[in-house]
Amino acid sequence: MSASALICLAPGTEETEAVTTIDLLVRGGIAVTTASVASDGDLTIVCSRGVKLLADAPLVEVADGDYDVIVLPGGLKGAECFRDSPLLVETVRQFHLSGRLVAAMCASPGTVLIPHDLFPLGNMTGFPGLRHTIPEEKWMEKRAYYDDRVKLLTSQGPGTSIDFALKIIDLLVGKEKAAEVAAQLVLASGIYNYRD
Repeated sequence: MSASALICLAPGTEETEAVTTIDLLVRGGIAVTTASVASDGDLTIVCSRGVKLLADAPLVEVADGDYDVIVLPGGLKGAECFRDSPLLVETVRQFHLSGRLVAAMCASPGTVLIPHDLFPLGNMTGFPGLRHTIPEEKWMEKRAYYDDRVKLLTSQGPGTSIDFALKIIDLLVGKEKAAEVAAQLVLASGIYNYRD
C-alpha cells in the first residue's frame, strides 16, 4: 500500500512551497491529492505571487480520506484562509488525534496551529519574520524540524521546501527513497541528502 498525502491550497498560498512539496512527494511515490480551502470552493487557486494552481477537489470532498499526512504550505494570506476555515482546522485536529503526520511550513505553524492550540506539546519552527507568532519555548531554530512526540513537521519558508518534502518522504516511505529523490535534485550545500 503506497503512502498518500493531502496538500491544502488556499488563495495566497506560497507557490514554491506548494509545488516543491507536491513534486517531491510524487517523485517519492506518494499519492498526492490537492484540496482547495478557498471559501467559495473554487479549484483555481491564485497563489501569493500570482501563479495559478488547480486543486483536485474542494477540501469538503476529501477531508475524510485516509491520507497519511496533511500538508499546509505557507504564504500569509493562504495561512490566514486555513486559520479561518473551521473544516481545515478540524481536519488537522483529526489527523493529529489519529496519530497521522501533520506538516506545516512558513506562516502556517504560527498562524494556524498556534491560535487553535492544535499542538499544545509540539515544538516547531516557521517563517523567521513571523517568529513572534510562535511561543519562545516552542520555537526551534531549524530549517525543518520534526517533533516525533506529536508527529509534527514544520519548516521555515520557500528555501526550505526541499528539506521539508524530503523529510515527509523519509517519514512515510523511508530513508532510502528520500536519498533516491535527493540524488535527482542537485541539492545546495546544507540540505540533508539522507546519504550519511
